[in-house]
Amino acid sequence: MTIPTPSQTVGPFFGFALPFEGDAHAVPPGSDGAVRIEGQVFDGAGEPVPDAIVEISDGDQFARCGTDREGAFHFTVRQTPHFDVLVFARGLLRHLATRLYLPEANLDGDSLLQMVEPERRHTLIASASEGGLRFDIHLQGDHETVFIQL
Repeated sequence: MTIPTPSQTVGPFFGFALPFEGDAHAVPPGSDGAVRIEGQVFDGAGEPVPDAIVEISDGDQFARCGTDREGAFHFTVRQTPHFDVLVFARGLLRHLATRLYLPEANLDGDSLLQMVEPERRHTLIASASEGGLRFDIHLQGDHETVFIQL
């Protein structure tokens, strides 16, 4: 019987090859129905993670963005009720999965969101900000984002 080998850390080794120029835009900025989503990735001490990669998808669209020195990322996407989100960062043995819900989406019937404690649901819902939406990702700590085991 073969035993799988343990996972390796995912970064920061991929930073030189990913992301590709323009891959943060699932749709062209300014196109009909386009929305800008921006945020930051924070570690457990509340410090920005400058070398993470965040990917979002909804089945029809995909975008990927590396974080900058302030841990900031951004996407241009078409509006949809929610996106699946993957976070790759230094020190992680595997990527982290979560979900991003748009603030105006009807969330009553979403079975995944209903499994999350009500006091933690806000970590999955983007907020309105100047010029688009804001969605911060906290890897640990008091404001930790709810992550989903795949």
